[in-house]
Amino acid sequence: MAEWFKAPVLKTGRLTPRKFESCPFRQITKNILMKTKKGFTVLEIIIVAAFASLALVLFFVQKSNVDAMNRDEKRKTAINAMYYALEEGFYPEHGYYPEEISEKVLTVIDPALFTDPLGYYFGTDFSSYSYEPLSCKDGKCKEYTLRAELEKEDTYVKKNRN
Repeated sequence: MAEWFKAPVLKTGRLTPRKFESCPFRQITKNILMKTKKGFTVLEIIIVAAFASLALVLFFVQKSNVDAMNRDEKRKTAINAMYYALEEGFYPEHGYYPEEISEKVLTVIDPALFTDPLGYYFGTDFSSYSYEPLSCKDGKCKEYTLRAELEKEDTYVKKNRN
């Protein structure tokens, strides 16, 4: 038998500390218990990268939603400004609504409001704003509808009140 196995047994039934020093399993046990390697495993790096990627995707999706809602609010503000300019300014002065609207017709509002948040001017092909005159005769209209195509909501519509 090996010498370490022949070590005298104490009353507790364990090896004596002096004889345990020569045990061949001591070094293996020490390596297992006292892990000396430093750094991250490949699995840990992959998990962290996956969580970081997921967080970035969620951030950019949410950011695009917030940006779209902000553009929608700007569109509503512009339509409301045009509506009040027609109702409070143009109609009381002239007694009718115009057949077309522009910054020359509605001089009381900021001309920048005629350009939608994506940069398209009112009435052009890709503009999200539209003005639909109704019941017109000789350039004088009795009714109209203002519309803004929104990204996150239904179309925003304002109709004349007179």
